[in-house]
Amino acid sequence: MSRTTIDRVLDRRRALAVGAALLMTAGVAGVAVASGEDASRPASSAAAPHTADKATQREAAALTGTAKMYRKTTEDVTFTFDAHLAARDNGDPSKATGTFRFVHLDKPGGEGGWAKGRIDCLMTGGKVATATGIITATNLKDIKGGQVGFTVHDTGGTDRVGYSWAAVGGPDGTKNLPKCTSSAPHEKVKSGTGDFHVTPWKVPYPKAP
Repeated sequence: MSRTTIDRVLDRRRALAVGAALLMTAGVAGVAVASGEDASRPASSAAAPHTADKATQREAAALTGTAKMYRKTTEDVTFTFDAHLAARDNGDPSKATGTFRFVHLDKPGGEGGWAKGRIDCLMTGGKVATATGIITATNLKDIKGGQVGFTVHDTGGTDRVGYSWAAVGGPDGTKNLPKCTSSAPHEKVKSGTGDFHVTPWKVPYPKAP
């Protein structure tokens, strides 16, 4: 093979190598642009999904929803809950936060009482929740500042509700009710008026040493 032929072969190989390098560079740049990343920086590590998992970590417990109670009379009774226990507070139900509201009217749009307040305790077991809270606003001045309790059974069908004053006729404004204390869920939700949702609590059982 002559010297001229050898030079031509080498030049051709150099051109192919340069072309391949340019194609690879363009491919990397294209991927970077498509992903919104700077091509000069290393690719993202596999740690990103773990960060997302932490951001969407499941809360320890929850009670949410609103519904009317079943009545054979014209009474209009509604309970609303938005109670949550953060994952970081899993071992202390008294750190629950949120709100509650209940309304009891003699008929829809009629006369009666109402109250709302802040949640101060929440415990759930399976699909049953017990919560307490402090009444912060009401049209019944004698019960403002009092502690009340609620129990909800999220049956997936006809939910049930109980409340701490079930045996005494009405909220009495007591401030001595222990946290997370209420009655059995004896009331039934009126069909088609709403629903309650309970997030089961993952009990922090003690571990053997």
